[in-house]
Amino acid sequence: MRSRIRGLALACTLLYVPAIAQGQSSSLLLRLSEPLSQPQNPSAEKPSSPQSPAPPPAGQSQATLPMSSTPMRLTLQAAETLALKNNPQISFYRLLALASAQLIREEKAAYYPNLYGSLTAVGANQGSRIAAGALNSPHLYEKAAGGLTLSQLITDFGRTGNLVAASALRARAADMNSVATADQIKLAVDQAFYNALQAFAERVVAEQTTAARQAVSDQVATLFQNKLRSELDVSFANANLAQAKLLLLDVQNNYQAALSRLSLVLGFPNQQNFELVETDTTLNPPPDSVNELVDEAYSNRPEIMAQDYEYRAAQHFQKAERDLLLPSVEASGAVGKIPFAPTVDGVQPFTSWYGAAGININIPIFNGFLYPARSKHAALQTQATQEQLRNLKDRIADQVRTSWLNAIAAFNRINVTQQFVDQSNLAFDLSQARYKIGLSSVVELSAAQLQQTQAQIQLAAAKYQYRIAQAVLRFEIAAP
Repeated sequence: MRSRIRGLALACTLLYVPAIAQGQSSSLLLRLSEPLSQPQNPSAEKPSSPQSPAPPPAGQSQATLPMSSTPMRLTLQAAETLALKNNPQISFYRLLALASAQLIREEKAAYYPNLYGSLTAVGANQGSRIAAGALNSPHLYEKAAGGLTLSQLITDFGRTGNLVAASALRARAADMNSVATADQIKLAVDQAFYNALQAFAERVVAEQTTAARQAVSDQVATLFQNKLRSELDVSFANANLAQAKLLLLDVQNNYQAALSRLSLVLGFPNQQNFELVETDTTLNPPPDSVNELVDEAYSNRPEIMAQDYEYRAAQHFQKAERDLLLPSVEASGAVGKIPFAPTVDGVQPFTSWYGAAGININIPIFNGFLYPARSKHAALQTQATQEQLRNLKDRIADQVRTSWLNAIAAFNRINVTQQFVDQSNLAFDLSQARYKIGLSSVVELSAAQLQQTQAQIQLAAAKYQYRIAQAVLRFEIAAP
């Protein structure tokens, strides 16, 4: 009789299993009474840091990942700076911007004189003339000469100026594309950073859950040995423990995958070992009005600026193609020396020096409608670029509204998920108390444990999903 009373007292002590409480600060407190036997994994009561890998479950091995042993302390701001320094896409678009700037110099070259040097030696059939292929028939003489030829554009009635303006605008568009790429990289860093923090928080929940269910399994096994619980209870407790271990394996894999993704975005060829530090823990609600956000996006988005520059460049190019129909005025000159020239019939056909200067006016008259077709083609391209700009603004407005709605939903989800955690903790405490005094089965206790774990994981994810929604909204309006 005394042994049965001692066993019942022992059962009341052992069956007060831990319930994991989690607030908005994501702290996990394990409320444990004094058990008969310690859990097999006592270190799970203390949340592990992001840089240390979690120990594998019993009987499982963990693959060694190719990353450094010393963790790199990393904040979000430091991650963004590192990505902008190392990511190859940044270098790619910066090089394209530098290449676009050289197009301005190419077009401006028409403003400067062209100077050519020539060295000519001719061996000819003495006294012969060119008789076919041209209207003139100049003499051919043996000679050797050297000289310079100079040409200078006087005016082409604005064509070169429009080409230079178009190139300058396209270079500015390339700069804006580089800025847009940097913003996209920063968004990718924010998403990878918060996904890694979310995966770590979920891993902590899984570690705590595994430790708690291990304790329950050990305690129920002890009660079964004392003939105070059935073998069915032991089976359910072990099944819940196995389920927690499977969850732990999944979240461990998700955490390593998140670190791999973050390493890739930061420009590292291999996965790195990071100690992620969250510096900003304040969760501010989204703005109340979306119309102001749309106007801000119109003013700040580099993609809109780039497309606007492209539209203006197309306008200048259209004018330049239209100016092909106008004349061009060019000055040219030549000077040189003929050191060798034989006499012809005792007469020297060349003087030792030569020189000439003049002005040439080119007037286009007819070339098979080439210039009108080029002008019309440029005009249609300008209209198409204008429509692209309008379509881009419409798409960005829709993206801003969608991101704003997603941010509001994610923010509201935090409070609802916190209520879910509180109620699941209460339900677990009540189910545990009922099971302890024999008013419920182990099935009810298992369902309460499962619901509690799901609520804790959803709360761990809700905060970081809102962080990601905030980052997306900042990207859509190009806010700092």
